[in-house]
Amino acid sequence: MPPLPRRRIGRTSLEVTELGLGGAPMGGFRATIPDSEAVALVNAAYEAGVRFFDTSPFYGYGRSELRMGAALRERPRDSYVLSTKIGRVMHVLRPGEDPPGDMRPNGLPGFAPAFDYSYDGVMRSLEQSHLRLGIARIDVVLVHDVDFWTTRDRAVLDQRFATVMESGFRALDELRRCGTIGAIGVGINEWDTSLRFLHAGDFDCMLLAGRYTLLEQGALAAFLPECVRRGTSVILGGPYNSGILTGNVKPGATYDYADAPAHLIERAQRIETICRRHGVPLAAAALQFPLAHPAVCSVIPGALSVAEVEQNVQHMQRSIPRELWAELVHEGLLDPAAPVPAG
Repeated sequence: MPPLPRRRIGRTSLEVTELGLGGAPMGGFRATIPDSEAVALVNAAYEAGVRFFDTSPFYGYGRSELRMGAALRERPRDSYVLSTKIGRVMHVLRPGEDPPGDMRPNGLPGFAPAFDYSYDGVMRSLEQSHLRLGIARIDVVLVHDVDFWTTRDRAVLDQRFATVMESGFRALDELRRCGTIGAIGVGINEWDTSLRFLHAGDFDCMLLAGRYTLLEQGALAAFLPECVRRGTSVILGGPYNSGILTGNVKPGATYDYADAPAHLIERAQRIETICRRHGVPLAAAALQFPLAHPAVCSVIPGALSVAEVEQNVQHMQRSIPRELWAELVHEGLLDPAAPVPAG
């Protein structure tokens, strides 16, 4: 199948498909799946026309990069865009040492991450990523998890931010200037911290997870206009808000990787009722909505199976009437200032 429609990343020469594939679930973020199934779902995405693939050393403590590389390394290298992240350097566990973090049950056995946003840390992280991927060129490199959502401590956040901008950014900028990588950016869960990075350095893109979705548009007022002004592209991660927008919304649905609060369950159910009235799956509306904003170049949902990949592609191709968006605005469920798909 030919590639899906593409959009340019910022002012770079890189073009990504409007639908990408996020590599967190296949690394073990939501569940354990065999290597063969992980490779199969990446292959399915490629065969369906997806040409943008995002991963990270942290996803499964290296497992996601290993699997993504196994699927992509024999493909024509110029046919796809590959992004990964810096901020954590992997080390081999010492005897008796337990791996930290939420990914312990599904992470690659025997390895643990250590935060390092320094110049040397960036270089070490990328060297490790190249080796795990088995791919000599990485197109996009993103600063990972320098946000309050990850640190839960403002002092730690400020310290890591300072290290990035005083040290790690210099490494990324040098690699971009010499053409080793094509674009640099930040991958986090907060639009306000993303805006802070925009004001601090010259970034080509921002991977914003979950903060500009059909459920919430907090990034619309300040962050997204600044991206447009600077020519910085936004890659939208978590378009389903980690599950609540996939459909059949009910108590127990997940939001930000935890049980969704009651008021968000109720809001998502109201949105889904309107979607059903127009014959549109909630997930299709959720996937297409962010792309109407001129700053957004790609949405990158993750997947745990070939079926999920194929479903995402189908959702991107579904026709959605403009009346659906108008009703959401009328019912106070969508910011009236938000651009909507043309239909």
